[in-house]
Amino acid sequence: MLAQGTAETAIAGRRKLSVVIPVYYNAESLPELAKALDWLETELGNRQVDLELIFVDDGSGDHSLVELLRIKGARPASKVIKLTRNFGVVQAVRAGLRYVSGDAVVFMSADLQDPVEQVLAMVDAWLAGSRYVLSARRKRADPVLSRITAALYYALLRFFVVPDFPRGGYDLRLLDGAIAKQHASVPSYVNPMVFEFWLGFKPTVLEYDRPERRHGKSRWTFRKKFNFLLDTILGFSVRPLRVFSAIGAAVAVVSVLYGLKLIITTAIQGGGMPGFPTLATMLAFFSSLILLMLGIIGEYIWRIFDRVTHRPESVIDELYF
Repeated sequence: MLAQGTAETAIAGRRKLSVVIPVYYNAESLPELAKALDWLETELGNRQVDLELIFVDDGSGDHSLVELLRIKGARPASKVIKLTRNFGVVQAVRAGLRYVSGDAVVFMSADLQDPVEQVLAMVDAWLAGSRYVLSARRKRADPVLSRITAALYYALLRFFVVPDFPRGGYDLRLLDGAIAKQHASVPSYVNPMVFEFWLGFKPTVLEYDRPERRHGKSRWTFRKKFNFLLDTILGFSVRPLRVFSAIGAAVAVVSVLYGLKLIITTAIQGGGMPGFPTLATMLAFFSSLILLMLGIIGEYIWRIFDRVTHRPESVIDELYF
């Protein structure tokens, strides 16, 4: 995926940075983003680094594609990929990865909440020898509800999957070519950030304050966040099954002890065995627990089915190269 570009830049004595930018309803921010990327290209040139821009229109319903083609008109070397519909940010990024030719790749959003200046800081760390650089959010100027759900998401992620994952989370990161190539074998439902942690490369962590969104509104809805949480946990950890297995074992022990208590009480005091409300409550609890466990098992089975059917994770409609 990256070998050709690496060879070309090595011959020229320069290095190349590929930036993959998924675009979804970002028409308002794209003109300002283009100016910021022009500045980045100038700064990279001073560091003997060429810039490759790859935009992926993930089925936007606004005029994002028109703005992307304007960017390409002003900078013909830019690559624009149009998908047939909205497949999701992970799938859009992986579609862009097919056309990367740089020595390293950066993934960044198009809404300008990932400052371009932070990309330059990551490049400096890469040029200093780091192969894996991530920009963790120190603060985020998001609505209160978004901050609460984000904090809950990362708390669950740290508990179930990666204990040392940055508490504020991150999306903006730089991968050396050897690391980026590993994404080719990853299923689309696997969280790419968690996968990169799992590879074992020690990241260089830079921190930044995420600015307030200035253009449009976020399309990262609660439903998408919830589905991504399920994909993150169930796609990379067996701990949910083990947690519920432990709960089942603990409840079974308590039930046996409670049953023994009832038998002993009846044998000593005589009379019938009271406790129908308790029995009904326990039956309802166990039924809910079983259904929840079956649902979790079904989620795992679905991911196996999705993996073996070999359906395309995204479909490209047009390429503008």
